[in-house]
Amino acid sequence: MAISDGMTYGWTSPMIPYFTSNATHIIVTENDGEWMETINLLGYAAGLPFTILSVDYLGRKMSMIISATLGCLCWVLLLTTMNLKIIFTSRFLAGMAGDMCFVAAPMYIAEISDYRIRGFLSSLIYFMMVVGILIVYCTGTLAPYWVTPAVGIILTASQAVFVWFLPESPYYYVYKNNCEKARKALRKLRSHDDLDQELKGIEQEVEREKTEKGRPQDLIMIKSNRLALFISLILNGGQHFVGISVFLMNLESILDKAGSVHIDSSTASMIFAGTMLISTGIAAVIIDSFGRKFLLISSSFTTGLALLVMSIFFHLQYLGHDVSSVSWIPAACVMVYAATFKVGLGLVPIVMIAEIFPTTVKALGMTVADVFYVLAAIVSIKLYQTLLNYFQIHVPLYVFTVFSFLMILFTVLWIPETKGQTLDDIQLMLKGEKGHHNKSEKSDHIEQGKF
Repeated sequence: MAISDGMTYGWTSPMIPYFTSNATHIIVTENDGEWMETINLLGYAAGLPFTILSVDYLGRKMSMIISATLGCLCWVLLLTTMNLKIIFTSRFLAGMAGDMCFVAAPMYIAEISDYRIRGFLSSLIYFMMVVGILIVYCTGTLAPYWVTPAVGIILTASQAVFVWFLPESPYYYVYKNNCEKARKALRKLRSHDDLDQELKGIEQEVEREKTEKGRPQDLIMIKSNRLALFISLILNGGQHFVGISVFLMNLESILDKAGSVHIDSSTASMIFAGTMLISTGIAAVIIDSFGRKFLLISSSFTTGLALLVMSIFFHLQYLGHDVSSVSWIPAACVMVYAATFKVGLGLVPIVMIAEIFPTTVKALGMTVADVFYVLAAIVSIKLYQTLLNYFQIHVPLYVFTVFSFLMILFTVLWIPETKGQTLDDIQLMLKGEKGHHNKSEKSDHIEQGKF
């Protein structure tokens, strides 16, 4: 479903040129094309109440099945319809399905994973999303129209079927006072038989969290939840205010402004997505070794440098200097940006946000963060367009540069290191208390380091 959501996110890039060409099977105006992008984001926001209810009352597993089923329906509509209104409806529903996916799946993986590989497993969700972007860029450009929705149908139908065979989250079962089912789920998830210690830890964690009642206002009233919300909003907003949505949607026009270097839009998109895919894969492997803070700081710094060099290039061009001999610089900076962004800024947030909320408000917290992610995308695109219209391209690029370096400061001051921490220890950390790992010879738990 994450691959499908990535395909949905990038679908308009190759499809709008198709719909506005002579080869189209549906007549689409430029304004209709803009609505195809916006209505998908609106669907993400509209899915908020359904997602909260689903993950808490139906469970993480069932939410992923519903998400995939709805996603499959959307691809079927895109494959079969000749009506523009049906396309809009499909895009809206696909946004709702994506919202549910990117709350339920990270939550599920964070709750079933051993803490030593939780970062790696959680980051695979974002890796799959980038795979989806690359797939839609390739199939949308190089294959007939029907191929893209056919791929989406196969992917989402597969999830809707095979997720039935996965165990539900033990945390969800304990939260629902069904410890026997939680034990059975753990038995499927662990390679050892000594489950009493881990199950007891889950029960203690959920019991402590239940004292906070899980009311919506607890997200703000309780200090540790408020800190978790603050961190998640800044991480999600920071991704867009360093310009990722702008580059995904305006890559060709940005490179065209450089002068002599011209990359075909489809080629640039595929190279950009391919670079992001490689860097995301590398980050997924090293995130549990190097930690979240290190990746965030290094990613923010190198992304900021790439944006700064690009800003200076366009500023010199605006001042009338001859930069034609080095017009390759923006193209190189864009690819460096794609590689370094995904190593930290584009990957760590989805891992951390699934870790830092307690079970009682996790659905609400993650969904609010997900909606803020969408709103930040819309605002950042509007900010870019406004500054570009009133000034020149170097001005919004300077703004994105400043945000990149501000993310370093925010990470140093506010982001906790969750590498190697259990979910219980992370909650104690946010409360300002010290946690500890219970040791077991069979589970081979490592020693807890200092917070």
